[in-house]
Amino acid sequence: MSLRNDGYEVLTAENGKRGLELFEKEAPPIVLTDIKMPGMDGIEVLKRIKEISPETEVIVVTGHGDMDVAIQSLQLEASDFVTKPIVDEALTVALKRAKEKLRLRRMLKEYTENLEDKVKQATEELRRRYSFTSMLIQHSIDGIIGTDKHGKIMVFNQGDERIFGYSRDEVIGKLDISSLYLPEIAEEIMQGMHGKERATQDLHAWRETFVVGKNGDKIPVKFSGTILYQKGEVIGSVGFLHDLREIKRLQRELIKSERLAATGETVAGLAHGIKNILGGLKGGVYIVDNAIKKEDMHSLRTGWEMVKRNIDRISDLAVDLLNYSKEREPEYEKCSPNEIAEDVCKLMDIKAKESGIKIVRDFDPNIGDVTIDHKGIHRCLLNLVWNAIDACVFDEDEGKEYIVRVTTKREGDEAFILQVSDNGSGMNETVRKQIFTSISSTKGSKGTGLGLLVTQKTVHEHGGTIKVDSEPGKGSTFVIRLPSEPKPHQG
Repeated sequence: MSLRNDGYEVLTAENGKRGLELFEKEAPPIVLTDIKMPGMDGIEVLKRIKEISPETEVIVVTGHGDMDVAIQSLQLEASDFVTKPIVDEALTVALKRAKEKLRLRRMLKEYTENLEDKVKQATEELRRRYSFTSMLIQHSIDGIIGTDKHGKIMVFNQGDERIFGYSRDEVIGKLDISSLYLPEIAEEIMQGMHGKERATQDLHAWRETFVVGKNGDKIPVKFSGTILYQKGEVIGSVGFLHDLREIKRLQRELIKSERLAATGETVAGLAHGIKNILGGLKGGVYIVDNAIKKEDMHSLRTGWEMVKRNIDRISDLAVDLLNYSKEREPEYEKCSPNEIAEDVCKLMDIKAKESGIKIVRDFDPNIGDVTIDHKGIHRCLLNLVWNAIDACVFDEDEGKEYIVRVTTKREGDEAFILQVSDNGSGMNETVRKQIFTSISSTKGSKGTGLGLLVTQKTVHEHGGTIKVDSEPGKGSTFVIRLPSEPKPHQG
């Protein structure tokens, strides 16, 4: 009703399937779709529409917390996204942008279709075409950098000015590509232009990389380029840059908000965990008090051990909560993954033997040294081995020979693997999906569920990944993949 009042002709559909049928029949230039719908969701509708008509502008409507879906829709070439509740001003701006894109596209199409007629207008039309092309290049949201065959920059548009922080006057004819591109990309372009024997097809493919801003910052961008020829001779190069800073910022905000949301959801779980620990402390204190009255040294030692164990549990809980809730940068140092793994195994050998569990070491002798946060990764691996032992202890099948296997493995020159597997109780699919997203423990009153959240956070801070494969009754395998050297800071 609101859109019709604004003068739009509006066609409506109750779901994605019906909407596609209506689109194929009526072919509207602009589509407004919700993300969450019964059956086919808005992302699938966006993909189908772009397959049918790439020129159609699609605006997606997302919930306030669906920033990851919004980012995905932009990557799939959505025109814009509007968050709920929908504000008329925001929708008006989104529609205005869509109409402007349609207008520019229509103008381009008209120029192309009428090219033969316009050639007859010779000088004047050539001037118009040049002016129009120049405007498209100069006013493009994305950066477009053109060079001569020596790498000197000859085209530097407004998109480039926003990305790099330079003005056109500071760049054109004064800087070359080595001043803006990373060395490997600048070298690839120069070798392509000077006919070196080097494959340049990768230059055409979009890739994520960095460029160097005026203040020396590395700016994340999506890059594609090509070598320019005229009559078979190299005349220069052109590079296309899409600024990724906003997308990266949204991704960081999404991760941060998810972690804060998870922290808020943990309050009830933490209260329950603290209550259990206090119960253990009270029980230990009660035994100690009675033992002192009766002068029973055996009971006194038993009660005191209970008190100490629960004090350790409080300490571990506090450390885990602090590590999870605060932002931190890894404290990188050169160290050996095998030495970390061996130290963890030694620390856990006694606990394992007391429960009749064997710890097997499977270390890659050629893994060498890597640059990581030694303490952080040690704590991650210790937590996984501890959990693996508990998974064997809690298993109800008493006929097994329980084994916990700790594996290290190099993966090329850029990454290495830390893996912990057991043949204990395992997890069903529901539990497996929860362990990295919320404070949930498979150990009942003996755990808080924070350990794996802290482990995942530490791994992500290194730019690594952690995955789990598990089946009830057959055990679990946790795999940590980490870069051998710190990844560049992404903006």
